[in-house]
Amino acid sequence: MDRTEMFNKVAEIASDVLGIDIDEITEETTFDDLDADSLDRLQLVTAIEDEFDIEMDEERLLTIASVSDALDAIEAAQ
Repeated sequence: MDRTEMFNKVAEIASDVLGIDIDEITEETTFDDLDADSLDRLQLVTAIEDEFDIEMDEERLLTIASVSDALDAIEAAQ
């Protein structure tokens, strides 16, 4: 799966979890931009891990602040 396909999946997940329009999400979008609180972020990460069948370590989880960070974490975990 290439980065564009991963982005599309992550954008779908963020849209579903946060109840926002998928068109508002770009690779540069931060979770602060999306008004995601800590529970929202946990739900996002859990959904991403499930979707991509990966597990991110705690150190990596703490560095995820944007869609781009999430994509980097997915690539590193695969």
